[in-house]
Amino acid sequence: HGAPHAALVVHRADHGVHQRRRVRIALARAHSHGAALRRAHHGAPVVVLLHGLACTAYLNWFPVLGALGDRYRVVAFDQRWHGRGIVSERFRIEDCADDAVAVLDALGIDRAVFAGYSLGGFVAQETWHRHPDRVAGLVLASTSRNGQGTVHERLFFPVLAATMNPVSRHAAARVEQLAQSLPLTPDVHLTDLTSWGLAQVRSTSGWAYPEVVSAVGHFDSAPWIGEVDVPTAVVVTEKDHAIPTRRQHKLAAAVPGARVFSAPGGHVSVVLDAARWLPVFHEALDDVWARAGVDVASSTPSTGDVSAG
Repeated sequence: HGAPHAALVVHRADHGVHQRRRVRIALARAHSHGAALRRAHHGAPVVVLLHGLACTAYLNWFPVLGALGDRYRVVAFDQRWHGRGIVSERFRIEDCADDAVAVLDALGIDRAVFAGYSLGGFVAQETWHRHPDRVAGLVLASTSRNGQGTVHERLFFPVLAATMNPVSRHAAARVEQLAQSLPLTPDVHLTDLTSWGLAQVRSTSGWAYPEVVSAVGHFDSAPWIGEVDVPTAVVVTEKDHAIPTRRQHKLAAAVPGARVFSAPGGHVSVVLDAARWLPVFHEALDDVWARAGVDVASSTPSTGDVSAG
């Protein structure tokens, strides 16, 4: 059985260029290991899931969708330069944050909790920074305030940016070429999880990685993260080497009232250690919604194309 999707067409100005963006929305109607998932009722609270680097929405979040869909209305989509996401001239985390709010606009959703994993955590933070009235709460998983801290990183990222500047147009063209070749909706038949996962990884062009990594390296929320005024949970992966655990704890310490929820595994625990990671994530999300105390009602189209000005 295939998983119904809403293919959303969003029209927004991007650096003065009015372009047509296709953003795929998965509304918690997915298949996980062959089992159909239910979508929560219309009045349920809304959570936006933002995936990590080199992932797609499904690859990052497929272990989560089933249980979340019973209680929440879930919105997930491939971010820029990933999978079926938008391909723009350059990859900017600020644009990713605007994309997330454009999706809410098109779906008629006022506010939501934003849950971001790794890169998605940067996007979630930036979404609050740029659109605080749209964010009811934050769940920040395996992420930090910034993408660089060591001497090596402070040397590496400027060199990477200088390298990418002259080839960014070519990289964008190659990413777009692959994105256009993909079917409108991904295959969600998980009979062979390894093959499916590799196909999801390959749906993002290798040309995307240096551009996105460069943006990650230049992200820094430290100057303003202490102003966050919504309920926040930080899910710390305690054996994380990609984003060191100490940076994750520093993020939690910097956000007023943030609560820490510890998961025992490494950076890709959401997939490779899901049995231990998922209960921690669910607890964090439930905690944020309990503290937010908001009822997000919206009218979401179930299938088809919609346009937003």
